[in-house]
Amino acid sequence: MSLPRSPRAVVFDLDGLLIDSETMIRDAMIAVSPRFGKAVDLPFFLTLVGHTRAHNDIALRQHFGDAIDLDAFHFAVRDHYSAEQRAGAALKTGVIELLDTLDAANLPRAIATSSTHEWVDRHLTLHRLGERFNAIIARGDYTHSKPHPEPYLTAARTLGVDPADCLALEDSYSGVRAAHAAGMMTIMAPDLLAPNDDMRALTVRIVDTLHDVRELIR
Repeated sequence: MSLPRSPRAVVFDLDGLLIDSETMIRDAMIAVSPRFGKAVDLPFFLTLVGHTRAHNDIALRQHFGDAIDLDAFHFAVRDHYSAEQRAGAALKTGVIELLDTLDAANLPRAIATSSTHEWVDRHLTLHRLGERFNAIIARGDYTHSKPHPEPYLTAARTLGVDPADCLALEDSYSGVRAAHAAGMMTIMAPDLLAPNDDMRALTVRIVDTLHDVRELIR
């Protein structure tokens, strides 16, 4: 299966797509949650994937109760990481090879994420990828977060490419919805969330890894 048209730019999500951060956060949150009065199980954690900290704090307060100290909870989650994990999340399979393919095709690319610029910069620096993206669209660069299309529309505008000519790469339901609503060709590379019928309807392809995206572009 080929893409509907040749992309003129590529827009990446970050967490769960470029870096393996969602599993790191999942394991830490499940481990520390009983200390705050109620366990976080996998089904509940999956409802948080792909959303902003503000969105998830509302869900966490509903889960634990209004008395929870969310700052202490998030600190405990971060403190649970191993020393290696504190340096940052590992790259997902196929990232470097896909970026090499985009370089060879002279295709500009951006990141559109719900994470902070500090989090993005930390991981791009860790993996020496700081010079490999033409634009970073992160929390604070838009008013409405995913699943609203604004992060992706902002990325397309920054790159100077019509959204319809952009290929968006996502792993979460909210991200896929945001990219599709922006009018982009959307590919889902699932991480923790399995593709469902809605995702199949909103994407041009569901792939196993970013290696598959590389082959589509080549």
